[in-house]
Amino acid sequence: MLNRLLFQRIDNSPLIIFRIFFGILISLECFGAIATGWVNRNLISPKYTFPFIDFEFLRPLPGNGMYFYFVLMGLLGLFIAIGFKYRASIISFTVLWTVTYLMQKTAYNNHYYLLILISLIMCFFPAERSRSYDVKINPELESNSMYAYIKWIVVLQLFIVYVYASVAKLYGDWLDFSTIAVLMHSKKNYWLIGNILQEPWIHSIIGSVGILFDLLIVPALLWKPTRKIAFFLSLFFHLFNSIIFQIGIFPYLSIAFSVFFFEPETIRKIFFKSKRPYTSSELIVPRHKNALLSGLTVYFIIQLLLPVRHHAINDNVLWTEEGHRMSWRMMLRSRQGKGRFKVVDKDTKEVFIIKPKDFVSKSQERKIFAYPDFTWQFAQYLKKEFKKEDRNVSVYIENSKISINRKPYVPFIDSSTDLAAETWYRTKHHDWILPSNLEKPKK
Repeated sequence: MLNRLLFQRIDNSPLIIFRIFFGILISLECFGAIATGWVNRNLISPKYTFPFIDFEFLRPLPGNGMYFYFVLMGLLGLFIAIGFKYRASIISFTVLWTVTYLMQKTAYNNHYYLLILISLIMCFFPAERSRSYDVKINPELESNSMYAYIKWIVVLQLFIVYVYASVAKLYGDWLDFSTIAVLMHSKKNYWLIGNILQEPWIHSIIGSVGILFDLLIVPALLWKPTRKIAFFLSLFFHLFNSIIFQIGIFPYLSIAFSVFFFEPETIRKIFFKSKRPYTSSELIVPRHKNALLSGLTVYFIIQLLLPVRHHAINDNVLWTEEGHRMSWRMMLRSRQGKGRFKVVDKDTKEVFIIKPKDFVSKSQERKIFAYPDFTWQFAQYLKKEFKKEDRNVSVYIENSKISINRKPYVPFIDSSTDLAAETWYRTKHHDWILPSNLEKPKK
């Protein structure tokens, strides 16, 4: 049964067309990051980019180097699309994109993380075996089939993403649709639909559909009787997200994934009418079966556990943010923070009141007051800056308060903690984050 499910040979048209879509989309993402100023805002202009903790050694290239970096990634996307030196191109893109992801988190997005995972998976897929430049120069590479497990790897990865995204929405502020109201508030000036998006009944529809769509879309696409309806609903859902939330290529990448849910022969007839059909249903168990299954088991166990790691950390992840990233907790909350930083020279007792805006961009400043890892990193940054003047300092944040989903501001970080002396823990709670006040905010 398992062998038939995973190791039957099927037409590879879905993988080939996905490679083309994927390459084009990541190329547009990279060139678009330059054109929209994303590269400049997040990687060139900032003095400090707030990389992922443990990856402080990753720094943007000096000068305009990051523009060339993104141009290179954009070109690699085109190479992937046309199947030019596919293996080298996809591996290179995966490494470069992962480095970019880890290099800054001010503009963190779960979709960037998904792109790492899909790129990594594509490194192992034989996506260059048809309709590629590689086949043109080496016809012996050509094949019109692939193992069925390629389809199921993609399907399972998407199922994990969508189901976790649905379950994460099952909390008070989403269920009473107040989170939707907050998300839509910034869209009130949209032409034609801005006022409609402020209506409570629209919030109810968006909130309910968000939960149900994420939970059911993968099963609905897998089941033939509901497949076409699910596809058109997916098309509408993702285009709506693209227009309203402007989240780059992700909606279109999500639509592109649909090719793995339709019959391979259907995809061949739509996109590759001249491609030789694959009519056999050979069952070929590879010699490396055990290694393959072991590797996939480890990978998917990680994918299942990583999004729920916050349950092993004290307090509510909505409050602490500990374990939030890489967990498919998408568009769940809005956070604002405020406070002030006090630096004390340990030797002279001289006190300095620090304005973060003198050191960082506006978007970084907002993160510093609202997200504890940013707060801690900024304290470490200040410590290093004062060290350049031969000053040994303590760093405190005073009157630290946050507002989640536009609720009243409440105290957030202990003002008596010297953050410069604290250690960052990857898998446990930080006691200098005050206990959760989500249910009963203080006046």
